[in-house]
This record gives sequence, C-alpha cells and structure tokens, in this order.
Amino acid sequence: MKKYIFLFLVFFTTIFFAQTKVSGLVVDENDMPVSFANIIFKNSSEGTITNDDGVFYLESDNTYNAVVVSFVGYESKEITLSSRVNYQMKIVLVEGGEQLKEVVVYSGKQSKKNNPAIDILKKIWEHKRKNGVNHYKQYNYDKYEKVEFDLNTIDSAVIKSKLFKGMEFVFQDLDTSRITGKTYLPIFLNETFSKVYGDNIKGEKKEELLGSKNSGFTNNQALTAFVEDLYSDYDVYNNYLKFFDKSFTSPLSKTGVDVYNYVLSDSTFIDNKWCYNIIYYPRRKNELTFKGNFWVNDSTYAIKKINLQVTKSANINWVKEIYIEQDFEVVNDSVFLLKRDYMLSDFSLSKKEESKGIYGKRTTVYNNYKFDEFKDDKFYKNLTNQFNAGIVERDDEFWNINRLEELNKDEKGVYKLLDTLKTVPKFKSYYNIVSILGSGYVEIDKWNLDIGDVYSTFGFNDAEGIRVRAGARTYFGQNDPWRIEAYTAYGFSDQRFKHGISGKWLLDKKSRLIISGGNRRDIEQLGLSLTATTDVLGRSAASSSLFSVGSNDRLTNIDLSTFNAEIEPLHNFIVRFGGSLRTLSSALPDAFNLDYVDPNSPTGISSEIKQFDIATTLVYTPGKRTIGYGVERRNINDTYSTLFLKYTKGFSGFLESDFDYEKLQFSYSQPWIIGGFGRLYSTVELGKTFGAVPLGLLNVIPGNQTLFSIYGTFPNLNFYEFVTDTYASVHLEQNFNGRLFSRIPVIKNWNLREIIGIRGVWGNLSDENILLNNPTNIPLSAPNDKIYWEYSFGVGNIFKILRIDFNFRGNYLENPEARPFSVTGSFGFSF
Repeated sequence: MKKYIFLFLVFFTTIFFAQTKVSGLVVDENDMPVSFANIIFKNSSEGTITNDDGVFYLESDNTYNAVVVSFVGYESKEITLSSRVNYQMKIVLVEGGEQLKEVVVYSGKQSKKNNPAIDILKKIWEHKRKNGVNHYKQYNYDKYEKVEFDLNTIDSAVIKSKLFKGMEFVFQDLDTSRITGKTYLPIFLNETFSKVYGDNIKGEKKEELLGSKNSGFTNNQALTAFVEDLYSDYDVYNNYLKFFDKSFTSPLSKTGVDVYNYVLSDSTFIDNKWCYNIIYYPRRKNELTFKGNFWVNDSTYAIKKINLQVTKSANINWVKEIYIEQDFEVVNDSVFLLKRDYMLSDFSLSKKEESKGIYGKRTTVYNNYKFDEFKDDKFYKNLTNQFNAGIVERDDEFWNINRLEELNKDEKGVYKLLDTLKTVPKFKSYYNIVSILGSGYVEIDKWNLDIGDVYSTFGFNDAEGIRVRAGARTYFGQNDPWRIEAYTAYGFSDQRFKHGISGKWLLDKKSRLIISGGNRRDIEQLGLSLTATTDVLGRSAASSSLFSVGSNDRLTNIDLSTFNAEIEPLHNFIVRFGGSLRTLSSALPDAFNLDYVDPNSPTGISSEIKQFDIATTLVYTPGKRTIGYGVERRNINDTYSTLFLKYTKGFSGFLESDFDYEKLQFSYSQPWIIGGFGRLYSTVELGKTFGAVPLGLLNVIPGNQTLFSIYGTFPNLNFYEFVTDTYASVHLEQNFNGRLFSRIPVIKNWNLREIIGIRGVWGNLSDENILLNNPTNIPLSAPNDKIYWEYSFGVGNIFKILRIDFNFRGNYLENPEARPFSVTGSFGFSF
C-alpha cells in the first residue's frame, strides 16, 4: 500500500526563496566533464559539487558576487556573477596542482598511505564517541521535522497534458530546486514536533511526539507509515547509513578508506572554529556510496558541516538523486551538536536527466538541548501513544510556538492547495484508483464499508475448479475500535459455497486488550507453515493450481471456529489466549486422505478430524514501530526481530473433540544488516507434539510446489513429503544488494543483486503416530536419519522488478518423485 501511495505522489506532487542562483557545466581543457568538482560561493561555506556528468546547481538565500570552482589536480577558478541568476555557465578548469591554505593537494586516485586526509579521518574515529550527545550521561532536546513531496521537472507539456485538465490552477506558483535546478510543485507536506530523551549510561532513547500535521492525507496511515520508514533517523558517524532499505558506507566509516578517495582540500574559520575541508568520492562505481565533502574542526575532530550525494551509478531503484546536508553548532566551546539536517531524494522511473518524478525532502531542526537530567527506567518503558486525535489536531497557536523553522511561501501554499484539490472530482478519481490498487479494497464511504479484497476474486484448483470470491469489511476510519470482515466464495466444479467471517474489538487502548473471533468453511492447502493456521480469512497462494509443479491435489476441507483475547502488557510484547474448534477432511479423497485408526468407528477407520484446542501464545517484537491506536495498527519498519512461543492443549470429548495432546512451538526470526554486504534473513523454528495425533494435527515440513519464491518453505519438497511430531529447522537468506556483481565487468552495469540461501530441517515421527496414521494413502516419513537441506542462488532486480531463484536439493534424492532442482521467482517493487 505504501509503495502505491508513493507512486500516486509521482503523478500528483526548492523550498527556498533564493537570492543567488547558479548552474552550469565544469569541464577540463579537453572538454571532458569534471566530476566531483567543488563549487562554493566566495567567502562562504555554502557550496556543492558537480555530478558524474560535471553538472552543478547552487543557490542561496544570501546575495553573492562570485563563485570559486576547484578540484584536485586543477587550478582553482573564480567566476564573477553578473546577475542574481546565472544559468547554463560553462567553466573550464586548467590542469596544474596548487598549494591551498596550509594544506597539501593530491591529484588522481588517492593513496591510502601518507594522505593527510586519512590521518584526519583516523582522528575523527578516535573522537566520535566524545562528540554530540554522546558526550553527556543524559540528554533531551526539541525536534521539529517537515517532510515534503513535490512533482518535479515540470514543463509546458506537463501543464497542458490531459492528465491535469481541469487542475491547471496547481501550476500557478512554481519554484526551482537549489540542488538540481529543476522546477517543482509542492504537493504534500507533513510536520511533526517531538521531544527526544536519551540516557547513554542505560542505552535508552525515547521520542515523545507532541504534534503532527499533514496536508490532505491526515487519515492515510499508509502514506504516513511510508514517510516514517522512508526517512528514518541516521548518524553520519556510524559506519553504515540505512536509506531505502539499503546500507550505504558512511564517508566517516572505518571501512571508508576501502571504498572512498579522500582529499584534504581547504581550511578556514567557520563560526570562529578552524576547520579542514575534505573531499571524498567513490573508488568504484555501482557500490552504495556517496560523494561530497565535510568540514571538521582541527582540535575536537568533530564534524561542523557535511554533505553527501549518492552517485547515479549506485545500485538503487527508482531514486535518481539523494542529497544530504548536516550542520552542527558549537556548545561549551568544544562539543558539536546537530543543528539542522536536510535530505532531498529525487524519485523517478528513470535515471535520465530529463526524466520526471517527485522530490522527497526532509528538513529536521534540533533545539533546546539539555543535559544530565536523570529519568528512571519507568519513564523510558512508558511509551506514549503517538497517533491519538489530540496530537494530530494541534491548532495554529501550537505550531506558531513550536515550529523551529518557518514555512516558506510554497510550503504554506501546500495546505491550501490540497484542500482545493480534494474538491476536484478528477483528482478524487485518481486518488481512488490508486487507493484500490494499494489496499485491494473499494471504499464506499456512505456505507462505511470496503468491498474486497479485489486480488482474491478469482482462483483455480483441482477440487473447486474455477473459483470466485467476494468480500467486504466495515471501515469508519483508520483507527476504528472494532472491525468486521467477511467473504463468500463459490467453486464451479464442486458446486459449493464457502465463507469466512471475522470480528475484532479493542476494549482498552492503553493495554491494547482485544477480543476476536470468527468462523471459516473453505478449501485450503495446509502444511505451508510449521504452525497450524487459525486465520479465518487468509488463503495461501498454494491453494491455487494455476502456477504449480506436479500434482496439487492434497487439499483439505476446513471448518474452523476461533475465539481469542490478547493484551500488550509491555511495549511490543503480546500475550494471546484463545480456543479453536476445527473439522478437517480431504477435499479429494481419492488422491489424498486424512484416514487414521479409530477403534470407535464401525470400520475401525475415520476420515474426518474434529478437534478442540486452547492455546497460549507469546510474541515479542523488539524494535518494531507502528502507527495508529485502533484495533488494527500499521507497521512502519521491517527491521525488527520476532520471538514466538506457543503452547497448545487439545482436549478429547469436549464438543465431540477427538484427541488429547500437547504441543510446544518456538521460533526466532531476525533480519541482520551486514554492513556493506546487504541483509541476512534468519529464522529458527523448534517444536514437539506430546501424544498421538492424526496427520491433520501433525507438523508438516513446509514444501512448495508453486512457481513462487516463498521464504520459510522448502521449494524442492512436495506437499506432505515430510511429516513430523518433533522438528528443528533453520532458514538463512543473504541478499548482497549487488555488492559482488558490482565488481564484474559488463554485469556491473546491469545493477543486478545476488541472493544466496541455505535451509535445513531435522524431524522425527514416533512409532505411535506412524501406527495411528497407517490407513492414510500417502507415505509418512520424517528427515530423522540426517538433516534435510537445500541451497539456492538467486538473481534479483532483473528489470528492477523480477527475482529468479535456482534451488538445489541437498539429499533424500531417493524419495519418490523427489525434485533435485527447481526454479522459482517473484515480482515486486523495491528500492
């Protein structure tokens, strides 16, 4: 949903009223572009650098009469500005090293030895824990943030296009970005004001949101979550900076010397502090790196100013430019604290210079720093609700007091513009279309009802043939305290109606006490997860045979009723208790049955399982961030770990239930950011069933006979190939984000991403369970002789949307219909 809302902004979306504007091209004597050249307004610290093609754009609120252009190996050049606006300048630099103020200049590819810039960099590493808020035991400060999206590269063709017919008024006020020199139209603005508290002794940090305001989309949590995740906080002193789910090597990183060239370029006083200027740029293309420069103090080795710009060759999708500026202020004559952080992202479907897209701009201002004010543990554990109505609906007086940076004329106009646009029928139609694509639901406001989801309308499998489904849910707003959802489906081959209905109610916001329940009668492919499903609405992709390998006929009729209560006594720690009653039978008895020995049956065999269970589940997700305060919340990030513990007790006799048993299950999932080597996904699962139970209640090792890559399954296992009552499994998947391919000639220009995976499982099936399930018509076995394992190699980012995995089976090749090799794939939009 977040990505679709983002794409919507592409079609319907700088900020500074500059006094001096310059743009142009820097070349050498052979008319070749000079990349990474420094352009700075004379007698100032305001500047930029040229891009890969030697192009630059620079503007300032102040008035300047000249710019100075310099780069290592060339003579510096001062250009007089004839007017306030100077566009399309061509500046020729002449080769020849020179001596700058008290520093030595180097040219060409920079050596790692005897380089004064690297000597200074080492001092930065030594002092980084003594700078900023890390210098104090406790700290707190005010934080004001504004995020804006703008439609950019606007020309007459865009203004006159049919897309904007009837909405031409939005183009009345256009401005030019100070970073790229392109015209843009502000279309979305989000403001927040918060108080941040931290304790360096305890390693605790808390951000208390005090106000939030945005233009036009106040109730759209999908967009708000996208903005929150897109612009997460970062620290330039860290070795790696995370943007758009990618880890970029910081120019201040201890590993920076391996991926950057560093040049000591200049030195001067900034705010009465003598500072050195260091230019840095990548050693190789296609890596996740920056280019830019920073000013560092000569005594504390603290950063005074820094700018970072992602190179066009970096392996990142849909983002043409990333530009970052940070300014630090001096406190107590020695400590440098972050004062202002500015980040601009140019999102586009193409990286061509003339391509159109949207700017995403975040400005964060920090003020009112206070130190060594102790707060107890309870203060940090008591997290306030960050999205209640009182915070979202702050009045103008609140913002006049707490807005740490005034809105300019364009930003002020965004609120009025969006209020006007919402009254335009054509705009509302565009918004509704994208909303349906993103959420899968058609909104009917007058009934407070959503129809859908539309993606589940059609299906096909061996038991039902062609299947159609229709559903709906109640929807009064993003923070509804209760919600009811239901669907009905019909199979044209079995000529049967199916249904599902679910309801949930939030009884207490503070503890998040929720009760829920529902009923479902349907056909499902079970065994895709080691944990049996209690979802009365969900349906797996494997339940459709349109994209499957081999016979997909091991489907199950399921009649499931559930009732649950859950509470969140501690932040991100959920306790759930509930009961379920399910009836299971084969949907295709001739091909697959659930028969088991039943002395009470006239035939001695039963084909249907009826079972009542109660379960207690503990779920802990440290680091998870959410928004919303209704019965359904939306996740902001996906970088948190998940610890899951479940105890299930089955009762016989109650509600005609068939079996007494106990089951204990545990899983731990963790994404790991491996520096510049991408992300590792890891999952460990353990489980044991105590007591004899039929096939429908055992733990099936999750196979995958679909053509889709599904994490957590074994793509070379057939459904029900391994069945266990005791198991232990591990899944590891490493996405290198193109780190390896970027070093291979030719291939490095394709921006492909390499993925490797390995997975294994050990399991056992007791003699008691084998005997009980003897009548079933499928062979029952468990991987108890040796660990079953698979490995895979994948290539991602093919045409920016496709991933293909080549999966290999490690052993048990002697099993009937064993698949030694398979190819699976997936589609998706990712940065």
